[in-house]
Amino acid sequence: MLALIGLITIVLVVSFLLLGRMSPIVALTLVPIGGALVAGFGPADLSGFFNDGLARVMQVATMFVFAITFFGVLQDTGLFRPIINGLIRLTRGHVVAVTVGTAIVGALAHLDGAGATTFLLTVPALLPLYERLSMSRYLMLMMLALGAGIANMLPWAGPLGRAAAVTGIELSELWHPLIQVQVIGMGLLVCLAVVLGLREQRRIAAAGGPAPVEGPTVSAFAATTDEMTLERPGLLLVNGGLFLAVVAALVSGILPPALIFMIGLSLVLLINYPHVEMQMQRISAHAPSALLMGAIILSAGTFLGIMDGTGMLRAMAAAMVAVLPEGIIGSMHLFVGVLGMPLELVLSTDAFYFGLLPIVLEVVEPTGVPAQEVVNAMVIGNIIGTFASPFSPALWLALGLARADIGTHIRYSFVWMWGFSLVVLAVAWQLGLF
Repeated sequence: MLALIGLITIVLVVSFLLLGRMSPIVALTLVPIGGALVAGFGPADLSGFFNDGLARVMQVATMFVFAITFFGVLQDTGLFRPIINGLIRLTRGHVVAVTVGTAIVGALAHLDGAGATTFLLTVPALLPLYERLSMSRYLMLMMLALGAGIANMLPWAGPLGRAAAVTGIELSELWHPLIQVQVIGMGLLVCLAVVLGLREQRRIAAAGGPAPVEGPTVSAFAATTDEMTLERPGLLLVNGGLFLAVVAALVSGILPPALIFMIGLSLVLLINYPHVEMQMQRISAHAPSALLMGAIILSAGTFLGIMDGTGMLRAMAAAMVAVLPEGIIGSMHLFVGVLGMPLELVLSTDAFYFGLLPIVLEVVEPTGVPAQEVVNAMVIGNIIGTFASPFSPALWLALGLARADIGTHIRYSFVWMWGFSLVVLAVAWQLGLF
């Protein structure tokens, strides 16, 4: 019964988000509370679940508020304009080149294994370029997500660490077979980026938007009068140094990310807009997006706290395995790998690796399937879709930075990302990983 209630709860949340019938805050708050009440949990239980969930996301929510404001103010100073103009000139304004570059940048930016950092570094810089060329922001999000998904197989990125904790296999042993998958996967991703770039180019042309720019140079991304009032070209190097210092601090982990962005925001305001009135205006200008994302993350914490605390996620994982026919038990890990992308819509990363993986290992072990092969199939099938899941806090950050909607993102990306994950899974099978 608990698994059924959990399934209905998640289906309702995902459906409301996909159809746009509820805002994320409403869906992530009211639906799981209703599910918990139906399951027999009372106010005291809900309070505990809420506190647990809030504790899991409070640092993330705080970071989002200050990060979005920090990058917004940096955008005001004009720091990214030379970068965007440089990217436009480098790609000659060519849609296909921009699409390919986005995929590669997504993988490179995720080398530290932190999804939030990946989108913080890439979306603010790339979004104006996509807007300049009339390209879809959802194409940008999908290419960044795919690139980051391939890089997410790194041992320090998280999923392999969870798998190592469950299986007891050394991280290096888990990762070494996947290195070839990552290399081939990046090659395949570049090919996919070319295909999608050509499709986007045709869409833009059909819509009467900007045609691909010909010639060796591309006109600069001009600022409006209001933007020029806020820009600080004389402080370009100072702001660039501050930006790099914040990035370095994030990568090094010398301080909590939220504190890093609090310090960064304070400094960028003080340096560029020394008058209090101007500082408050800049904060007010970016507060709606920042506070909205903070509220959504807190609501997601409530959702995760309730789903985990009630045991619904664990019950769902066990139930999904139990309904499979006995004849395919020895191939259960393959079926789970094939369904890895759809499972991203109903299971969190923790639920997948700590809930589903142990059960699959236990079921297929008597058939003689090595634990390494089980991990390979489940990781490769699932990890490509990490940043299309409503359970990913980093995705919510990316959506906030890109001013995008999660329902549209999933509708735009789901089929392409699932298809790509199946191709990568087939490559791994040909390589003998399972």
